[in-house]
Amino acid sequence: MLQVSSPSRRDVLRSASGAVAATTCGAGCGRHADSSSSRPAGPTEAPSSDAASDRATPAGHATRGPVRFPGLPPHIAHGPRGGDAVALTFHGQGDAELARTLLSAAERAGARVTVLAVGTWLDEHPEMARRVLDGGHELGNHTMRHRAVCALPAAEAYAEIAECADRLRRLTGAIGSWFRPSRARTATDLVTRLAARAGYPHVLSYDVDSLDFQDPGPDAVREAVLGQVRAGSVVSLHFGHPGTLTALPAVLDGLRRRGLRAVTTTQLMHSDGVAATAGPGRRTETG
Repeated sequence: MLQVSSPSRRDVLRSASGAVAATTCGAGCGRHADSSSSRPAGPTEAPSSDAASDRATPAGHATRGPVRFPGLPPHIAHGPRGGDAVALTFHGQGDAELARTLLSAAERAGARVTVLAVGTWLDEHPEMARRVLDGGHELGNHTMRHRAVCALPAAEAYAEIAECADRLRRLTGAIGSWFRPSRARTATDLVTRLAARAGYPHVLSYDVDSLDFQDPGPDAVREAVLGQVRAGSVVSLHFGHPGTLTALPAVLDGLRRRGLRAVTTTQLMHSDGVAATAGPGRRTETG
């Protein structure tokens, strides 16, 4: 893989593409074996005790809480292969100013992303929860402290999931649309059960790993994504890495040239054209 030196934080902020710097998601995030899923059937929104209604966003699907997709397994690694959508998912840590720059760059290109936020990051930067949603993006749960959640005892693993869900609920009125385990590509059966107990019917994995947390440089990130991506892909990326952010415009341009569009993960799962059934106090929109 091509190695390219990363630009400085100042250079990234000055660049037209935008970028995000400093803190990694952590070594080992996304190095475990993949598990694939079948093509989604029509989705149905899971019942929730959270009565907060969801606000429509430019992204199209206005749900902020988890959605249940009947017929799909608990682990989801990709969406429908027959459409033209892909989901860029970002592990949410790092410098908040640079994260805002990345989100703005995505918005200028007409893209929407999914941010799986770490709870301690939300504690440090509570304004970022609303910034993600206000940009039409999607927000999810990446555990409270970004520990190796699949290696923890049940009580500690559940606390990691539930505490981050609580942060999201306090900041947005809902627990977020998806759960992704920290420092693991797929969840163990135990963590999957604990996530369901916390309110997440599916655990989000991915089928394209950019390996951007290794800081290989923007060209390598672009090549890794565009070399693997296809319709329905869920791509793993990270805040906190200048190379990722410098690569973003080229990644989005490469998708566009292939007739693909970057949408939120919930939009991706709806991209077979089947509308969700909204539960009490919630709504979804298909566009």
